[in-house]
Amino acid sequence: MSNQDLQAYRASLLHFLADPAFSDQSHDWHEDGLLIVADGKVQAAGDYAALHATLPPGTVVHDYSGKLLMPGFIDTHLHYPQTDMIASPAEGLLPWLETYTFPVESKFGDPAHAAGVAEFFLDELLRCGTTTAMVYCSVHPQSVDAFFTASERRGLRMVAGKVMMDRNCPDFLRDTAESSARDTEALIQRWHNRGRSLYAITPRFAPTSTEEQLHLAGELARAYPDTFIQTHVSENEAECVWVRELFPKSRSYIDVYDSYGMMRPRAMYGHCIWLDGRDRQRMAETQSAAAICPTSNLFLGSGLFDFERADFAGVPLSLATDVGGGTSFSMLQTMNEAYKVARLGGSYLPALRMFYLATLGAARAMRLEGTIGSFAAGAEADFIVIDPQATPLLQRRTGRVESLEELLFALALLGDDRAIAATYSAGRRVHVRSPS
Repeated sequence: MSNQDLQAYRASLLHFLADPAFSDQSHDWHEDGLLIVADGKVQAAGDYAALHATLPPGTVVHDYSGKLLMPGFIDTHLHYPQTDMIASPAEGLLPWLETYTFPVESKFGDPAHAAGVAEFFLDELLRCGTTTAMVYCSVHPQSVDAFFTASERRGLRMVAGKVMMDRNCPDFLRDTAESSARDTEALIQRWHNRGRSLYAITPRFAPTSTEEQLHLAGELARAYPDTFIQTHVSENEAECVWVRELFPKSRSYIDVYDSYGMMRPRAMYGHCIWLDGRDRQRMAETQSAAAICPTSNLFLGSGLFDFERADFAGVPLSLATDVGGGTSFSMLQTMNEAYKVARLGGSYLPALRMFYLATLGAARAMRLEGTIGSFAAGAEADFIVIDPQATPLLQRRTGRVESLEELLFALALLGDDRAIAATYSAGRRVHVRSPS
């Protein structure tokens, strides 16, 4: 292979092999490392001294010495139509939806408006080092087209879907069971597996779908088994009470979805706070994954995710920002709050595990291991350059660390978008931090 076909990057190198909570060989760390990329995919990752000699003569090595190279962050639950209403005050989830969310989402029937928000939203993700996200669009099919058009032009690996919502919402956002299934199937056929785009069947949450809509969503999930499913479950106690009233025959909130065939691999459930043991067991049995949304849960006062019980049951886990209920696009800031949520719940989250959950853990939860989330040979070359000296405080603190765990912990607790020096997607630089 000629040097024109190769890209090489020198920096400290970190990626994960397993969950640090369950493995002593969880990660691959090279203090002086080299990442070699060919045709948008990882060719090799390891020690600089060993790999540099394998490069063809004349290969340019991009030198990020002093910085940390990692796979790009993966955000498994957020709403692009809510970008403009982030940090809106409300007393809880349901009034927040009625006061801010639904009026803002009403504008996404306008393709030009949807396209403008999609561009800004993707800029923010890349600025924060997020290279893949599972994204809720609005009820309008145009919002999906706008999002995927923008992400496809940038060559990003993204998952998204049209919200399905045929009751308990304003008339201006209401679809029907039939129209939502018809629109969803057309969008699957248009976008799923087109380039790096993947489709998610997206009932908003059980209270805003009739039984007929959930039935049709389950039929689509069976007809297109390699699509994703994304929705919300057990986020808020008042919401859980409402679900019991609406679905009196179901044993639990998660059982509503299970009864319609929506628990399976590639199903991602946002929040998962107020689950019981049987719920968690069922998630593990079906390999349905949880998207943990700490900044959103704290902001809306929804509750604390129980890491210990989820791990005991074997639920696949990932981290998510949940913008705009979440208060930051940054996965570093999300780790910051996840650590505190765990501590308040009596658990401890090491930094290694937080970074795992935002990379390989998320890829595994999405059934995309080997495609994204690591530097395994053949994986798509989505990666970020993290600057431990991005701010005066980070520079001072990281200058005193004595282990990889301390370095990562400082980045998680003190870092934000400023720590992302550059973001690469499929081997192409898609963001570079502006000089301060």
